[in-house]
Amino acid sequence: MNKLPRRAIAKILAERSLGRAANLDKEVAAYLLSESRTTDLAPLMRDVMQYRVEQGIVEVVAVTAHALSDEVRSDIKKQAERVYPEAKKIIISEELQPDLVGGIRLEFPSEQLDLSVRASLHRFKQLTTAG
Repeated sequence: MNKLPRRAIAKILAERSLGRAANLDKEVAAYLLSESRTTDLAPLMRDVMQYRVEQGIVEVVAVTAHALSDEVRSDIKKQAERVYPEAKKIIISEELQPDLVGGIRLEFPSEQLDLSVRASLHRFKQLTTAG
């Protein structure tokens, strides 16, 4: 039996999730398990996000230790508008990671902006040990 290409699955998921299909997450999990394709989950979700970008919908995941304030949400939206000027709609999701010391990491469909304290310290360490 031929496997359905990942991009075809992503298109179906993106279209169904725009309509807020109930139990979609369970259906996706069941499908991936039944087809022994659980390793496709992360790339599949990136494909879904990319398909949505093509439809003018940009999703940004904000990874932070604390809940986002309205001001920070506004700043994230402005940043997304700069990166994706053709966006018709911007969706900001929060992912709380209490072990994140501070700062924020923004995950866009095709790139990541890491403004976390850990990333800043890592860059500092690279600068001071280089040369």
